[in-house]
Amino acid sequence: MNPPILERDPSDPKRKEINPLLKLALELGPLMVFFFANARGEWLSQKFPALAEMGGPIFVATGLFMIATAIALAVSWLLTKTLPIMPMVSGVVVFVFGGLTLYLQDDIFIKMKPTIINTLFGGVLLGGLWFGKSLLGYVFDSAFSLDAEGWRKLTLRWGLFFLFLAVVNEVVWRSFSTDTWVAFKVWGIMPITLVFTFSQMPLIMRHSLDEKPEDQG
Repeated sequence: MNPPILERDPSDPKRKEINPLLKLALELGPLMVFFFANARGEWLSQKFPALAEMGGPIFVATGLFMIATAIALAVSWLLTKTLPIMPMVSGVVVFVFGGLTLYLQDDIFIKMKPTIINTLFGGVLLGGLWFGKSLLGYVFDSAFSLDAEGWRKLTLRWGLFFLFLAVVNEVVWRSFSTDTWVAFKVWGIMPITLVFTFSQMPLIMRHSLDEKPEDQG
């Protein structure tokens, strides 16, 4: 039997894990490339004339974002011989909407990318609950071990949070400039996500399955 292309189930003993810091770098690296390239697009075009053919800074940033995403997925594959599910889904949307952005020279497609991804993730998580299955373990399997009720509640909250992020992205890109949207995408969404993540710690602690030391005496 051929080995699976997508990452194995969290409970599969053959599942290979990546160092958490490296995993974070692979997930955030392309986003940082996107922010830097948008901020320094004109400078990059002067240093590398081939980039100027893509268009203005947002188009240079889009092209480099696609390349950085492909590299991150390739590194994940080289390390584990599988592709992480959520980054893979995100990458497909990046390639499709990034390609449309560059081909049509219309930045509306790359601006809608977070809306599509967050709506998709939220819909998948909530849809999984509808069928009695929590899919959040693929995201947090290496960090938490929860009972069934804990995973159900956490999956519900994250599903709703993803839909909230989709709405926020729509409001920001439709109401503000491209530079403001890019800055908010990098420096606004991340703090909001961290605050939400830490706010879930009480629920995680209540439903944790981590072994506790037995009482002495």
